[in-house]
Amino acid sequence: MTDPEYMDQAEALLRQVESDCDRINEETDADIDSQRVGGMLTLVFRNGSQIVVNLQKPLHEVWLAARAGGFHYRFDGGRWVDARGRGEFFRDLSRQASEQAGRPLEFGG
Repeated sequence: MTDPEYMDQAEALLRQVESDCDRINEETDADIDSQRVGGMLTLVFRNGSQIVVNLQKPLHEVWLAARAGGFHYRFDGGRWVDARGRGEFFRDLSRQASEQAGRPLEFGG
C-alpha cells in the first residue's frame, strides 16, 4: 500500500467513526464527545472514560486505545484487521465503546 492509499483509507475510517458518533448521539442519549486533532480522534464518554483512535502513518496502521488496552490495525484491502489477527476495527470499537458507555453501541455502518 502506498502512503496516499493508506491516507485515503485511514481518513475514511476516521470520518466513519465521527459520523457514527453523530448518529449514535442523535439516536440515543449516549452523549459521546468526539474531538479530532489531525490524525487523532478522541471519544469521550459521559463517565469521563476515553477511546483514542490514532493514525500511525509510518507503519500504515491505525491504533485504538481503550480501557481494555491498545490494538493495532492494518488495512487488508477491504477492512481494517487487527495486526495480531484477533479482530476487525469496527467490531472491536463497538465492543470497547459499549463497555465504556455501559450500553450497546454500534460503529461501522
